[in-house]
Amino acid sequence: MILLLALALLFNLLPQIKDSSLILAASVLSAAIEIVGFIRDRSDKEEGRPRVQIDQSTGPHTNVDGDQKNLLSGSFNGPTSVEGDAVDMRESKGSINVAEGPVNQHFGNNITQIIKPTVSQSVPRIQPPPQKFVGRVKDINEILSGFERGAVIAGVRGMGGVGKTALALVLAEKLAGRYPDGQILVDMKGTDKKPLSAAEAMAQVIRAYDPEFDVPSNEGELAGKYFSILHGKKALLLLDNAVSREQVEPLLPPRSCALLVTTRKKFALPGLTEKDLDVLPFDDAKKLLLEICERIADHAEELAEICGRLPIALRNAASILREKPNLSVANYIKRLGDAMERLELVEASFSLSYDLLTPELQRLWSLLAIFPADFDLAGAAAVWEMEDTPTEDALGELIWWSLVDFSPSATGEGGRYRLHDLARDFAGSKLYDYRRETAKLRHARYYLNTLCKAEESIQQGNDFLAMGLMLFDIDWINIEAGQKWASENKFKCTEIAEMCNDFAWMGNILNLRLHPFKYIEWLNEALTAVREINNKEAEGAHLGNLGLAYFHLGNPHKAIEYFEQALKISREIGDGQLAIYSLGNLGLAYSHLGDPNKSIEYTEQVLKISSEMEDWKAVANSLDNLGKFHSHLGNPHKAIEYYEQSLKISRSIGDLVGEIAHLGNLGLAYFHLGDPRKAIKYNEESLKISCSIGDLRGEGINLSNLGLAFFHLGDPHKAIEYYKQALKISHKIEDKENEGIHLGNTGDAYLYLGDPRKAIKYYEESLKISRNIGDKVNEGIQLGNIGQAYFRLGDPRKASEYYELALKVSRMIKNRPNEGVQLFYMSLNSYLLGQREEAISLARSALAIYEQIESPCAETVRKKLAEWNS
Repeated sequence: MILLLALALLFNLLPQIKDSSLILAASVLSAAIEIVGFIRDRSDKEEGRPRVQIDQSTGPHTNVDGDQKNLLSGSFNGPTSVEGDAVDMRESKGSINVAEGPVNQHFGNNITQIIKPTVSQSVPRIQPPPQKFVGRVKDINEILSGFERGAVIAGVRGMGGVGKTALALVLAEKLAGRYPDGQILVDMKGTDKKPLSAAEAMAQVIRAYDPEFDVPSNEGELAGKYFSILHGKKALLLLDNAVSREQVEPLLPPRSCALLVTTRKKFALPGLTEKDLDVLPFDDAKKLLLEICERIADHAEELAEICGRLPIALRNAASILREKPNLSVANYIKRLGDAMERLELVEASFSLSYDLLTPELQRLWSLLAIFPADFDLAGAAAVWEMEDTPTEDALGELIWWSLVDFSPSATGEGGRYRLHDLARDFAGSKLYDYRRETAKLRHARYYLNTLCKAEESIQQGNDFLAMGLMLFDIDWINIEAGQKWASENKFKCTEIAEMCNDFAWMGNILNLRLHPFKYIEWLNEALTAVREINNKEAEGAHLGNLGLAYFHLGNPHKAIEYFEQALKISREIGDGQLAIYSLGNLGLAYSHLGDPNKSIEYTEQVLKISSEMEDWKAVANSLDNLGKFHSHLGNPHKAIEYYEQSLKISRSIGDLVGEIAHLGNLGLAYFHLGDPRKAIKYNEESLKISCSIGDLRGEGINLSNLGLAFFHLGDPHKAIEYYKQALKISHKIEDKENEGIHLGNTGDAYLYLGDPRKAIKYYEESLKISRNIGDKVNEGIQLGNIGQAYFRLGDPRKASEYYELALKVSRMIKNRPNEGVQLFYMSLNSYLLGQREEAISLARSALAIYEQIESPCAETVRKKLAEWNS
């Protein structure tokens, strides 16, 4: 009776019963079959008959329309083959196995054919991407374009928390139309102690279409079912958090399907299009923060930087601020300055990978936290105290786990390794203090050795110079960290004190690359260290380099103090090399204080000592300095002789830095002789070398000198372009001396263009700098320039005040060229005031100086005198 009721309900034979009758029919029929089976079992046992199985055979399919298609979707999942052995319905535990087409049901000796409707399954779907997903447009487009070209397997690799799963969900959503037969996500549990097996993953995919599927013990049969159920379908599989090629390769679906894989590990698959996911670009990182918490506002860039632009850290930080409205954004950022606070944002994510490492790999990875930036294989080997081969293997393992990033070199051989900032925080939290300090000592030793190699290359000159600069630039952050550690620990032992000394000893490379203030810091730390261990030779060297650093900052008085201390030590210990540098630098300093005769006196001593010692670099520098001093005295031809001698020596020994200076000075000398085209030739040659080796100071000087040449060729606009480039560089490196010169030159160009008020602005800025740093030469020039600007404004009396001041300074420092200039300006001013005789007298004095120093300005004065005398 129950069976008849079930059949009536199933085929809608009862009046007033709607579509829901099918569900009720299923329940009733199941109960009926259970009862029949129970009765038959008992009857069989009682009568000794063999057990009779229910036989199912296939037949023509029958389709149903409307809502009936999905009524049994919870228990029916796709076309099911019922060929072969009969199925025992007594093991169904109350569920219904529904076959397509006619089914012959055997109840006792009776056979009843039931026509079953074909029921289509629901299409499996995965969750949508996060609501606040931001950016990754380029990455998404690159992967999608691969699918457009026919790719069907794509892998997204990256460290924990970088947003691999979120990106994969976005891709799945965008590919849904291309794969309408379903999207299935399987968590491969790659960061678990026991990742999902390929067989378990296959079962999950099959159950997405057939929830009642029982996993066979035979893996071959399971694989057959996996490929069978996907065959002909356009479906997308997302294997999230995969662990290895061995786990994923058996799951490669038929060509009609697509596969997305996310992983922290590096592995290859046939046909795989790889995408290594990096942190978010700054704009996207800021956008994500503001999407979650608008009140972050102007703090977004700083917070993004602290979070390392890692999506998980950005989301967590923004969510905390959103959930705690009383928490100040500025204070929260300040708190995140502490590594342990930052660690809370990512600890759970990194722990998943860290816990799966062997104890030895955990130790090695934690030691890498002492690198503040990227590093090479040799650096890691030095810190780990391992040979290159096992170091390379261990780094490969960490790359595989996405705990270390690797950037191959342009040649493909070797490359650079790095830890993400937050990964460094996590790794560092696992490092014991005693291991940390030992590792930092090894790190400092290695990068001191790197600095020594860079210095040696600079000293060799020519092609080696560029190599040395590149070596320094690549590892500058590590070199700086090594020096800092040595300076902080210099009193612990003699070895570290000597390391602190050695870091500052590399004067050639440090003068080229360090800002004077930074170099002064290093030198002071080294000076303290060598005094502690009583190293007089090093003390003298550091004193001399301190003087040079202050000289470049435009403080010749303080520079002289240090040079004199260094000279004193050189005489105490009989160090001729130190004496050469001390005397030469004293000559330079007195030149800038307007005493060229004293400068020549010191420099000639240097020339004598360095020649006896055959120190050709010092000889070349001395000759160049003598050229400058004679130029200030108004002897341009003699200056050129010295510059040419020094240039010849520097080229013979491969000293590119010296060559830059000599070429630039030759250009300036020819400019003063009224040959701007020849000046341009020398300055362009000097500029080319400056740019090639990254000598910013030399680059700025040459740009300014080129501006001077073009100005005198009648192109003030081009001159201003060069001056502004030179000013930008001098600002950057805080080269006050040359900044003052560039400002004055810019003022000259605006005065020529008929804008005396703008010119005065530049002249006054230049004058202020010159007075602050004690540059008397430029002070005299700028006083005269301001006078000339007021003259152009029609204010001869104010002009006269400045001319008088300029003349006084020029005579005090014996600057003959500028003395001639001021006398001529004063003559023009006197003539404007109606003082003709005074004007002629001043002009004649100017002409006498110009003729003496062979200045091209002499002809201009002669013409003016002829005009006034006619």
